[in-house]
Amino acid sequence: MPDSVASPSVTPLRRFFAAVVQWFDSDYTPGGAERMRNEPDKVDWVRCIPFIVLHAGCLGIIWVGASAFAVWSAVVLYVVRMFAVTGIYHRYFSHKTYSTSRFGQFLLAIWGGTTVQRGGLWWAYHHRHHHQHSDQPEDAHSPHVHGFWWSHIGWITSRRNFPTDYSTIKDLAKYPELVWLNRFDTVVPVLFALSIFGLGAALETWAPGLGTDRWQMLVWGFFVSTTFLFHGTSCINSMAHLMGRRRFNTTDDSRNSFILAIICLGEGWHNNHHRYQSCTRNGFYWWEIDITYYGLKLLSWTGLIWGLKPVPKSIMEEAARADHLATIAAAQRASTGNLDAATLKKVVPAAAAIAVATATASESNLPKKSEGPGIHKNVAELTHDQKPADQPKAGK
Repeated sequence: MPDSVASPSVTPLRRFFAAVVQWFDSDYTPGGAERMRNEPDKVDWVRCIPFIVLHAGCLGIIWVGASAFAVWSAVVLYVVRMFAVTGIYHRYFSHKTYSTSRFGQFLLAIWGGTTVQRGGLWWAYHHRHHHQHSDQPEDAHSPHVHGFWWSHIGWITSRRNFPTDYSTIKDLAKYPELVWLNRFDTVVPVLFALSIFGLGAALETWAPGLGTDRWQMLVWGFFVSTTFLFHGTSCINSMAHLMGRRRFNTTDDSRNSFILAIICLGEGWHNNHHRYQSCTRNGFYWWEIDITYYGLKLLSWTGLIWGLKPVPKSIMEEAARADHLATIAAAQRASTGNLDAATLKKVVPAAAAIAVATATASESNLPKKSEGPGIHKNVAELTHDQKPADQPKAGK
């Protein structure tokens, strides 16, 4: 979709009006989308009012109270929609790590819309841009460049980050239904919130023993759950480049973190992901818990998705070598009396990695040539069923 034609100037009044219209039409850019993207980073408070209301809505628990059903609904909706962020917006729309039909991707886009994290095309555009410029000045949410709070929450409030650059996601922008969902990205969240409210009203009538009502369900199921979902997702931007262990020597500071992997259903294995983006799983080993991958595997059994892309054998061999070197370094520190708890945390998974690599090495011939860096692979031109040239066929 082409950017709007730039006007000579954008007055404060017109900017205020544009911010209000953008609550409902994300592609409304009277000064031109490219012009907005070239603005300096600055919070647009008018455009952020719905975002502020989302957080303020959590205070509703003071008046509506809590019930076991409402609280557990918030937890379940967090997990189900975190899967939509990680398994749909990230591993499908951003990286095309599996395939689906046109109707299937439309259903996935609606599911992703319930997360209230803008449209799938906007999400994919920014994430692909992040991989191309990770921890460089152009990276919109690098904690090393912009600081922790800006990478966690500030970047999404800046006007320059609101427009979607459709030219960088041509593989997605060719589908008008996806563009429509991306442009009117408040439609699905509003319908989702009304559905939760309606469920609460139904429970009042048909299941009064649960002790919940329409307002309680709205506050817990929508406001609380969605706010936690946003901050859980943002932890990958703000913390996955600061805390954890680096297995691969990537060009950025991405790290693997078990804690973040639990919070974000497997996204915490961030260094793995930055080393090779085109595989469906982020947890390369069985002990690296990746709930998103397990869910996608289950979905593939239904036929909704298929072609889950595995981790190349050469990447696994590289991981085993890296863990082996880490084990040697840890042993050397131990020999000098410097062994500590942090060292033990590196030795155990490294030893396990070597054991797994040794056990599986005899089952197949390793490739003679490395798969290549695979660190900043550009997937912008891929269609929904295309695969990168260096990507092996899915399945074993």
